[in-house]
Amino acid sequence: MVIASRESRLAMWQAEHVRDRLTLLYPQCDVKIVGMTTRGDQILDRTLSKVGGKGLFVKELEVAMAEGRADLAVHCLKDMPMELPEGFAMAAVMEREDARDAFVSNDYASLDELPDGAVVGTSSLRRQALIAARYPQLVIKPLRGNLDTRLAKLDRGEYAAIILAAAGLKRLGLAARIRALLSPETSLPAPGQGTLAIEIPERDDGLDLVALLAPLHHGHSALVSIAERKVSQVFGGSCQIPLASYATIDGDQMHLRAMVATPDGKRMISAEAHGPAAEAEALGLQVAEQLRVQDAEGILAACLSEAAQADDDARSAELAASAAGKPAA
Repeated sequence: MVIASRESRLAMWQAEHVRDRLTLLYPQCDVKIVGMTTRGDQILDRTLSKVGGKGLFVKELEVAMAEGRADLAVHCLKDMPMELPEGFAMAAVMEREDARDAFVSNDYASLDELPDGAVVGTSSLRRQALIAARYPQLVIKPLRGNLDTRLAKLDRGEYAAIILAAAGLKRLGLAARIRALLSPETSLPAPGQGTLAIEIPERDDGLDLVALLAPLHHGHSALVSIAERKVSQVFGGSCQIPLASYATIDGDQMHLRAMVATPDGKRMISAEAHGPAAEAEALGLQVAEQLRVQDAEGILAACLSEAAQADDDARSAELAASAAGKPAA
């Protein structure tokens, strides 16, 4: 059995975690990992919202599965597109790690302690909007690269603080770098944050991968992911929009919260609902409808328009720079 994985340290940890679980379940099976670089790993000078979004971290792994070079791929669920390509399925959703955002800084203990004008790094429009709304005096700048690259940029003094997913830091044994965990009330998580998902190709060779992977599936984590991702799916599932959704289960009841905002945090709406956990998708639709009534689509249209204008400006700047560098006729 071959697992396709990105080659970053965190992605390899995730693949190794699944490999080790499968090896314990099926000691007679030889489980290998094949590492590869995705476009999302290669394009580091622009934010994800400007270069194609979530699918950039997935496509090469899907090609490997489609060509028979791999049997499954392990993803951060929040990096997976809301709609999988034809011929692929999500076979298992694993137990969720800490879903919260983490405040990481070498000099400050919390966002509240940052001085006016301090530079905060984040790769997420969602985090950007939430920070800008609560701390308009801070300067928010893009932060790309794998986890080690982001921490190195902080350590070089490029940022006063950075915001990362707590789950990744904990999985790599870097929990000591966390100065503060941001509560969902302060920073509502992204859909699926902290959760690993296993994607497989649909195949007709008689091997039932879904059955083989069933012991890794975690029912509660799957239900909250369904509710969270449904909210995002209703509004296009794009990383070009600052959207958060976060669900918890208590007994047989689910509590779902969601937020939509402009990147500058000046317009922000929220919604929440309770209902049976077994009706996770319906609860997601209910919360999405509450957001729609508050003009979520208008906010999202403004976000997409702003993103398109930023792309046009960037292309114009590149063309101007290229023209300026040409020798005179």
